[in-house]
Amino acid sequence: MVSSRIAAITETIIRRSDRRRKAYLDRLDAAAAQGPRRGAHACGNIAHAFAASTPGDKQRQHQDVVPNLAIVTAYNDMLSAHQPYETYPALIRDAARAAGGTAQVAGGVPAMCDGVTQGRPGMELSLFSRDVIAMATGVALSHDMFDAAVYLGICDKIVPGLVIGALAFGHLPAVFIPAGPMTSGIANDEKSRIRNLYAEGKIGRAELLESESRSYHGPGTCTFYGTANSNQMLMEVMGLHLPGAAFVNPGTKLREALTKEAVRQALSITALGNRFTPVGRMLDERAFVNAVVALHATGGSTNHAIQLLAMARAAGIHLTWDDISALSEAVPLLARVYPNGAADVNHFAAAGGTGFVISELLKAGLLHDDVRTVMGEGLAAYGSEATMDGDTLAWVPALDTPGDDKVLRPASDPFAPDGGLRILHGNLGTSVIKISAVKPEHQLVRAPARVFDSQEALEAAFKAGSIAGDIVAVIRFQGPKANGMPELHKLTPLLSVLMARGHRVALVTDGRMSGASGKVPAAIHVTPECVDGGPLARVRDGDIILLDARAGVLRVELSDAEFAAREPAVLAPGSNAHGTGRELFGLFRAAVGRADEGASVFG
Repeated sequence: MVSSRIAAITETIIRRSDRRRKAYLDRLDAAAAQGPRRGAHACGNIAHAFAASTPGDKQRQHQDVVPNLAIVTAYNDMLSAHQPYETYPALIRDAARAAGGTAQVAGGVPAMCDGVTQGRPGMELSLFSRDVIAMATGVALSHDMFDAAVYLGICDKIVPGLVIGALAFGHLPAVFIPAGPMTSGIANDEKSRIRNLYAEGKIGRAELLESESRSYHGPGTCTFYGTANSNQMLMEVMGLHLPGAAFVNPGTKLREALTKEAVRQALSITALGNRFTPVGRMLDERAFVNAVVALHATGGSTNHAIQLLAMARAAGIHLTWDDISALSEAVPLLARVYPNGAADVNHFAAAGGTGFVISELLKAGLLHDDVRTVMGEGLAAYGSEATMDGDTLAWVPALDTPGDDKVLRPASDPFAPDGGLRILHGNLGTSVIKISAVKPEHQLVRAPARVFDSQEALEAAFKAGSIAGDIVAVIRFQGPKANGMPELHKLTPLLSVLMARGHRVALVTDGRMSGASGKVPAAIHVTPECVDGGPLARVRDGDIILLDARAGVLRVELSDAEFAAREPAVLAPGSNAHGTGRELFGLFRAAVGRADEGASVFG
């Protein structure tokens, strides 16, 4: 039974979403009522769709009673997380045949790596890639030849984009198939230490590259708990994965067994059977509340303060930052995974992983159990761990107590009484801050502003030695309309060095900091952004800024009249408009919505 507090927040979301959600479900039901679409196709259309299939698959696909599974893949072999997907289509096709169905790669979607583009112009395409992925998913499924779909994607904007695209075809069942994290490399504390030494100029590029290569060293997701691995946690708690699927390493017997079983489940929940589970019905208000709860409980990525809003809106659900903030106050922090602790996701999985977290949250009344998942009714099945019983996939109950209480804690003895994300308000706008890794003594910063128009400008000032003493670094013109809202992860080592020198340090920006947000307090996603008339454009060097994460305050200490009278800074014409493909995204920059509405081009 969910607690009254969680139930009340959920009911608020349901009431707010009523009209939009009803319109979405009406469209879904109309599409579902038409049944499998292949029978309505002309013979020439069907012949085109099956022309390259094997003779056996052609014979099956000519029968409308045999389910045909779409594979939408984000495979490329530059992303370590997605490299394992190269072999998945063949495995999925074989598993589909064994289950009495067929499968085809319906289409591919782009998949960029934020780790590669950090601090580079290409990062300005990152957030927009989510909506491109959603549209590419729509193109893949537009052939109208499929009874369900499986989605191969893991990282940052890729999973949210696939979810948005899947919800546009919400009458189809959807199963997400992960590939798992890479095995552990060097310790995260050591990686952070080397980065700080490089930022201070105490070691060179060769030493830094050696350290990074020992950390990011093989197939699978990066092992810190950033956006990619937060995605995997969310897909599990939202019921789109099989239980225990998120953090099984690539290339293992268990990983392959989970993939095959995911195919069988996808084929079993189509409209051709008696367990029809359209994804648009499955992902209701309760599922999104469960997602936010799990995000807080695990100290997940700040990116999801944007991504979850956009995903929810694709299902006709109006989720807000205030909902996220209210849930944060109700949910304890159960996990410490880097950058909120020393452990990586492999240590997290070994200590009990998603099964333990979900089980604890269910026992504490913090998750809705009465939801639909790809496994059927109820979330209780997800309080388990996947394992191999010889050659057979099996599930066992999650651990009763965590394997390592430095990584996981029960709800009765959490790391903190509330979640890791909070919303700040004040005369600088509304913003998000992640405090699960910020020490209590750093959660209130009052210091002079230093204003920069790019992270490169702050980096240059740091290297020149012109930043000293307490500082609130203001990085403006980093919002979605200005330049696509890039992550500013490059600033983390620099600001960490200043903090280590004993200074009070904070970051305030209309940009993003990603799942790597760490020990430096960072008010991010400031809305409205500077190019939309946001007040951050009127801040000047030396202004005293108060960032109080505990009280939820972000303000500049000026009178309303004095602050309003200032002429706002203006983004230089043509800035960020060309190079590295940015000229292709002018329409996106012009059409994108606010961060607190999901920063989407879809309205």
